[in-house]
Amino acid sequence: MPTFEEIATFVTEKPFATAVIALLGLAGLVLAFLLLRIAWRAGAFLWRRYVASRPVEDVLTIVAASIATGVSAQGMWRFSGDVLGLDGPLRLLLFAFIEVAIITSAVRARRNMRENFSAGIDGIAVWTLTCLTAVLSSMDARSLPEAVFRLAAPLVAAWLWERGMAIERHRIRGTGRINWRLTPERLLVRVGLAEVSDRTASEVDAHRRLTRVALAAKKAKALREGGAPERKVRAALAKLDKAMDQAVEHTGLAVDQSRQEALLAQIAALYNTSALIDADPRVPWEPHADHHPVPARPELPPALAELVEDEDEDVEVLDTTPQVVDTAQRAALMRAARAYWDRQIAKGIVARTVDIAQEIGISLATARQYRSLWKLEPEAHALIEALYQQHGIVDTGAFPAIAADGRVLTKS
Repeated sequence: MPTFEEIATFVTEKPFATAVIALLGLAGLVLAFLLLRIAWRAGAFLWRRYVASRPVEDVLTIVAASIATGVSAQGMWRFSGDVLGLDGPLRLLLFAFIEVAIITSAVRARRNMRENFSAGIDGIAVWTLTCLTAVLSSMDARSLPEAVFRLAAPLVAAWLWERGMAIERHRIRGTGRINWRLTPERLLVRVGLAEVSDRTASEVDAHRRLTRVALAAKKAKALREGGAPERKVRAALAKLDKAMDQAVEHTGLAVDQSRQEALLAQIAALYNTSALIDADPRVPWEPHADHHPVPARPELPPALAELVEDEDEDVEVLDTTPQVVDTAQRAALMRAARAYWDRQIAKGIVARTVDIAQEIGISLATARQYRSLWKLEPEAHALIEALYQQHGIVDTGAFPAIAADGRVLTKS
């Protein structure tokens, strides 16, 4: 590097050359500034257009996939020179043809995803060409670790592309592509290490203990009614007594009303399993042979209109005060109400709330609660639909069902 004295001597001896050099240097600085400014604006435009609008994970996916593709291209560079014998410009033009084909297929697959909601054949081509370039790159490796590395790099790029496509697919369609039947969560639920609901450990334990009591009661009843030997009956009763002791001790069955009702509901369901044989499999919208709905809604007869306008609260009920009964009495009243409901449905009658309350002797609130559940069953729903289609009456809990000949089937 010249010293300051040498530079001063050069300027003194050759002023013209010094001026030319200074002008060229100034022009170079201006040109460099302009180039940096253009590059900065281009970078800012590309950042706003392609980077800022994308999530961070998409940007990182593109960067990582580009690096992995570069590693794969470097392997193809060596393969084209060592195996194919290409050199010079021909090697430069032909070494990365598979990587270019992979990028082209990936772009086409993304376009298909946006237009047809599926990557199509181009998505398969991305994986096929990726496996091809991975194998070709690893064939020219000099050691086993290098071969494994060259196999892994293209597959990493393809995996990152696939995950990016999955995110975009979910963003466009709102759902995943498939729901796997075998997942870690389902395996943990299968072996009993996890629950499918958000119940606490105490709730799960209480449910299992109540279920043991119900199953033990069903088995003891079946043995006793089937005329089993006394020894088996005593063993079943002992098992039932043990399960009941554990339920009372660990679940608070003696004081928890909700768990008492849950236990009675399980026992009722287990004791009436044979009733499923006589269940009516008809769907609510299945037409009946003698059913001919009329599209119009004619005027109702005066007697029927009066019945429809009646409100539940206007009818005298046996007991309008809230009832305070124990669990056994509540279960007995519920079974009686259910038996009455089933008898009326078998006759083609949709019992009103007041009918249930008067027949069983329960409050209107309790009867309304029972009826709101039972009227959704197929037979009751079909009768309600028939009344609506033929007479335009909406179920309010106070209307009677009508037969095809116009007779009022239920009337207090």
